Amino acid sequence: MLRSPGGCPWDIEQTHASLRRNLLEEAYEVCEAIDQGDPGHLREELGDLLLQIIFHARIEEEKGVFDLDDVADAACKKLIFRHPHVFGDVAVSGSEEVLQNWDTLKRREKAQTTIFKTMTDVAESLPALWRAEKIQKKAAKAGFDWTELSGAADKLREALSELEQAQAESGAAHIEEALGDLLFAAVNAARFSGADPEAALHKSCEKFIGRFGYVEAEAEKSGRELSGMSFEELKGLYNAAKRMA
Repeated sequence: MLRSPGGCPWDIEQTHASLRRNLLEEAYEVCEAIDQGDPGHLREELGDLLLQIIFHARIEEEKGVFDLDDVADAACKKLIFRHPHVFGDVAVSGSEEVLQNWDTLKRREKAQTTIFKTMTDVAESLPALWRAEKIQKKAAKAGFDWTELSGAADKLREALSELEQAQAESGAAHIEEALGDLLFAAVNAARFSGADPEAALHKSCEKFIGRFGYVEAEAEKSGRELSGMSFEELKGLYNAAKRMA
């Protein structure tokens, strides 16, 4: 009804492109509800995300291309194809073999005949840290990986050195490239350590916010404005916050 003549003017005007950000925001809000462990909130956010899926399917249904049933049918067929140990006669020893078979079947389904093709198929719209991790995992499956964490750590130090050199040379393009290499190396170290780089960075953000709140509160107690304090003074308060953690 909302998309029909006489419905809501805003809904009628929407396109896939105009709804793109809404879809991302709703997906992240589902993740937030999961992190909070709140079933009621999760139910609400899943509904909001489902609405976005229905919205996009409706736009294509109006064009006569596909509808929501087609979307669900394709998902069911994909699940059946990638679970031959459930819907077929393939035997597996455990979840690890399930994942290996899933990856093999996915590559066959998408006609990914080379590792390069699997890398180029990683969505560019992913958060950069996750995209880097997925690309590195594909390289690792081909044997292109460090044998121990020290190798990844050495590469991280090398990338930091190259960033410092780029900054000394004051080349904007070179600095951006070196920074990208540093972040890529950091993701590699995180992956090798078994840590989720996206989650790790979020936790560091929360930690920084908490410590900075202490800095601001201490400055206020002394009757001073942050803008009137030196970096050394601020750093001293920040280090005090660190010691309290």
